[in-house]
Amino acid sequence: MKKVYVIGAGPAGLTAAYELLKQSKEYEVVVLEESDAMGGISKTVNYKGNRMDMGGHRFFSKVPEVNEWWNNMLPLQGAPTYDDIVLNRKMPLVPGGPDPEKEDRVMLRRHRVSRIYYNRKFFDYPISFKLETFTNLGLITDIQAGFSYLASVIHKREENSLEDLYINRFGKKLYSIFFEYYTENLWGRHPSEIASDWGNQRVKGLSIAAIIKDMFSKMLPGKKNRKVETSLIEEFSYPKLGPGQLWEVAAEEIKKLGGTILTGCKVTRLHKDETGHIISLTYETDGEEKTVDGDIFISSMPIKDLVAGMNDVPSEPARIAAGLPYRDYMTVGLLLPKLNLKNKTKMKTISNIVPDCWVYVQDRSVQLGRFQIYNNWSPYMIKDLENTVWVGLEYFVTEGDKYWTMPDEEFAKFAVKEIVSMGLIDSPEDVMDFHVERVKKAYPAYFDTYSEIDTLVDYLKTIDNLYCVGRNGQHRYNNIDHSMVTSFETVKNIINGIENKDNIWSVNTEKEYHEAGS
Repeated sequence: MKKVYVIGAGPAGLTAAYELLKQSKEYEVVVLEESDAMGGISKTVNYKGNRMDMGGHRFFSKVPEVNEWWNNMLPLQGAPTYDDIVLNRKMPLVPGGPDPEKEDRVMLRRHRVSRIYYNRKFFDYPISFKLETFTNLGLITDIQAGFSYLASVIHKREENSLEDLYINRFGKKLYSIFFEYYTENLWGRHPSEIASDWGNQRVKGLSIAAIIKDMFSKMLPGKKNRKVETSLIEEFSYPKLGPGQLWEVAAEEIKKLGGTILTGCKVTRLHKDETGHIISLTYETDGEEKTVDGDIFISSMPIKDLVAGMNDVPSEPARIAAGLPYRDYMTVGLLLPKLNLKNKTKMKTISNIVPDCWVYVQDRSVQLGRFQIYNNWSPYMIKDLENTVWVGLEYFVTEGDKYWTMPDEEFAKFAVKEIVSMGLIDSPEDVMDFHVERVKKAYPAYFDTYSEIDTLVDYLKTIDNLYCVGRNGQHRYNNIDHSMVTSFETVKNIINGIENKDNIWSVNTEKEYHEAGS
């Protein structure tokens, strides 16, 4: 049997391990995971019975194989209404389908609500043309935005940066209100300094024209079968106990198929022979180093760390890999008796909280980038659903900066002070409990040496028994489904002896975008 080492137990790594074991008996598969959790950034943290989704993940894809894969792991419970789930926890059951009151292994069907919080008012995301939008902006801003958009239609910028892309699609005024500050907060760089690739991947097809088209298409017969831009989807699936549940189930299935998953194992080096073929890897565990021989290596670890740990890397690929940037992530879970935000939508919610899954923050006076309301992702994420609101305050940081290095209690106090200033709660005394989580290299970034990444990719393709998969494995801001597809393609190549890896690296480079979360 050939020995296969999979680096990382995130969506890409676990998908590769499972598919390889399911499709062939010729491989001995070992997954090495640095942390003690399954799912990478898609893990779910359980804090005293309240669960936290790291980043917020919607399970929606136009890739049939991905939907089938999810459904095999966690059967979809049908399409219950928002009121059924949130208010009553009761759902119309599919004949022969699982009852989520009795079974945990189930996907819920959810209604998507994500809005922008700007100037203490809510705006739909993506921006809609409801009367509320125009009223909230004010007449003068409405006129400025309209003329600004017309100008962008008449004169298209060459899209050399993310700023160019957003202005072309929304006009300079709406860009300055709804995109500029959030993007700079997310990446730590102004959008004019960021390559447009990120926007091309994350907002493919989204524009004022697409929003207008979608608005009118809803009025036409057969609207359920209309083609919808990904950022405009209104429903998605979600594991009953959070996204990490899916990957915990996948890990169990891998073990049933004979695979091995080792946690607390940080891969530090990969060893090549004189031909450039990888013969072994070294990992740290419990303060010790272990080196193991292998035949095939599937990596979802950050390219920067992967290349830094390989011997005999040419100077140019080594330099490019060393310069690749990342953005890290912190979230503060806060347990509250209520939120001051009133539900002015038509959706009914427990305690009249707003129905949003997450809210983008455009307030330039705070560092907070986004906040999640876990009650609205799944009612089963909350220990006391009727009496508490469990929120996650999300901050985009850089490992080692002043926020990253703050003690948990100090950072929580800082975050609470911000939401008091925003009017979300009245005072720090409203906080019943808190929990802080940090995620390294959550977002591969599109500046610095990223512009030269093709040279690095060409080099990695020459290593015959190395396959790079997933978000960090390819330094591409993929969502869950695309990360999984890179693994589908990898397994296909391995089993069929296909040496060319272009199919693996070309996933999510097409114009139409398939989405599955954050």
